[in-house]
Amino acid sequence: MGETQISTDGPTGAKYRRILLKLSGEVLAGELGYGIDPQVLDTVAEQIQEIHALGVETAVVIGGGNIFRGIAASATGMERTSADYMGMLATVLNALALQNYLEKKGVVTRVQTAIEMRELAESYIRRKAIRHLEKKRVVIFAGGTGNPYFSTDTAAALRAMEIGAEVILKGTKVDGVFDRDPLKEPNAKKYDELTFFQVIEKRLKVMDSTAVTLCMDNDLAIIVFNIKDKSNIKRIVQGEKIGTLVTKPR
Repeated sequence: MGETQISTDGPTGAKYRRILLKLSGEVLAGELGYGIDPQVLDTVAEQIQEIHALGVETAVVIGGGNIFRGIAASATGMERTSADYMGMLATVLNALALQNYLEKKGVVTRVQTAIEMRELAESYIRRKAIRHLEKKRVVIFAGGTGNPYFSTDTAAALRAMEIGAEVILKGTKVDGVFDRDPLKEPNAKKYDELTFFQVIEKRLKVMDSTAVTLCMDNDLAIIVFNIKDKSNIKRIVQGEKIGTLVTKPR
């Protein structure tokens, strides 16, 4: 199978040169509610393929909540550190699944994990990850930060800064950030733009507070959008205003 043809002179018609896409494990579960929905995985891979074809350097961080949630397990009595490590292993399963679907579409992909498992994936090395991106390979970061007590949101913020991403795109099941859960309350108000401080002050569910603070301190914008709309990722990287933009005050 041949590789997807991409521009070698930088992104064509794209606003961003390098992005980090954050996906929750729950997104991959789709309507199943647990595990991996092959149809959802194929759709996500197709969207990544589209921006890859534009020449956008793309990294991905995936959660593991569709398989195992460390916080939920610790709440029922499991020791937190062990529960968190189990959650990290779940992210590796999701990363390998996404890699498989991407490579079926001709997109060369590397999985790097914060927990060493040489038979399955590369160990995370910042310089190597950047080199993969420069060679137009999609890089999927698995295993969180490699440390318990840190979410995959925090891992996404950390990796985005380490690789020099220009923005974090957080794919969710809804159209952006709302003042209330729009799936439960139809009259919930959607925000088009927010500052990092507003997100923290209002306790809005964008990313956890550690991740938001990291992005705020390093002026790394976050765009929260609906991953279920198949055109959204491409439209965002081309500069359209989709979802909710979280930045420093202008």
